Amino acid sequence: MFGIVRPCSHRLGEGFKAEWMAHLCGLCLALRRDHGQLARIVTNYDGLLISVLTEAQSGRSEAGRRTAGPCALRGMRTASVAQGEGARLAAAVSLVLAAAKVRDHVADRDGLLARRPVAAAARRVAARWGRAGAHSGAAVGFDTGVLVEAVDRQPGLETLAGHGTPVLTVTEPTETATAAAFAHTAVLAGRPGNATPLAETGRLFGRLAHLLDAVEDQDADAASGAWNPLTATGTSRAEARRLADDALHGIRLALREAEFTDGRLAHLLLVHELRRSVDRAFGTRSCGHGPEASFGPPPGHHAPKVPGHPYGSPFGGEPPRPDKRGLWAGCAAALGLCCTCKVCCADEFEGPWSRKKREGCCASCDCTCDWSCCEAFECCECCECCSCCDCGL
Repeated sequence: MFGIVRPCSHRLGEGFKAEWMAHLCGLCLALRRDHGQLARIVTNYDGLLISVLTEAQSGRSEAGRRTAGPCALRGMRTASVAQGEGARLAAAVSLVLAAAKVRDHVADRDGLLARRPVAAAARRVAARWGRAGAHSGAAVGFDTGVLVEAVDRQPGLETLAGHGTPVLTVTEPTETATAAAFAHTAVLAGRPGNATPLAETGRLFGRLAHLLDAVEDQDADAASGAWNPLTATGTSRAEARRLADDALHGIRLALREAEFTDGRLAHLLLVHELRRSVDRAFGTRSCGHGPEASFGPPPGHHAPKVPGHPYGSPFGGEPPRPDKRGLWAGCAAALGLCCTCKVCCADEFEGPWSRKKREGCCASCDCTCDWSCCEAFECCECCECCSCCDCGL
């Protein structure tokens, strides 16, 4: 589960890349430490935002970092990684939501999960993750019941949704879950006054996550007959883009109301990089290089369709898509890709779940921009990657 915020390593610059990786590795190691090796597969790029927001409010301290041993995902290098309550909250949220995702796949009988023995094993894993996430959440004062309740409401809303139903009715459970998680970072950081603006930030982030997932999957869902919120409610791409842009503006305004000790990384991810995530999903870009240089897979190319041919023109454009892997086969493939560093270093690799051809993170990225050329993210003309904003940071 890669997430929607996939910053380019070149655009981050060395300083912010190290900080971003510290939170990503901190989430992964918190999952391993508290819940075992298998739990590490639920590590995701969006979950680390919880750790980032916690540290942005409380400030970085020596106690909030530790030196982790060599890891294959870091090229067998040691690294300074985040630890503490922010990482534990991120791990708890990731586990609970991953458990819900597994239960959803079991209910839909996806791939190997259509087989009873595999489905039974998956249900046991989901139950264990759910209990573990609830335990970890309670340890940092967070009631994961709000996440479970929100996820449990989702299928009912999807069943009732039809043409003309506002798409925001369908995104509401995701918004509620992310709002609760983001707001609790204010509690952990000892800044209760930030709870309201961060809840709004989380609510709009959840809306974006749901909308962008729907946009990126709409063609594939149509080909497979899977349910898609945009198609089911008759929401146009133009309306989805309007809602996404409104959410981006709302996040920027909400972040202005919060007080941070050092909010630069949070601002970069939730303002600059989130805007680029929207541009990627809708096929527009504001940076000089494409999504192939970002962490994680870029969205699929949407080829023009030819009537009667599910994959567009048989004489050009996108080739027929191979069969997707199931949940567990995809997880195993993802681990293999990461352990061999193909995601970062290979010129081309096969996506673990979609089986589409992907380019490695640094395969064709020629951007040399470093955020250090912009002081406090103010406007500069050093390169097109440094986009101006009126956020005041």
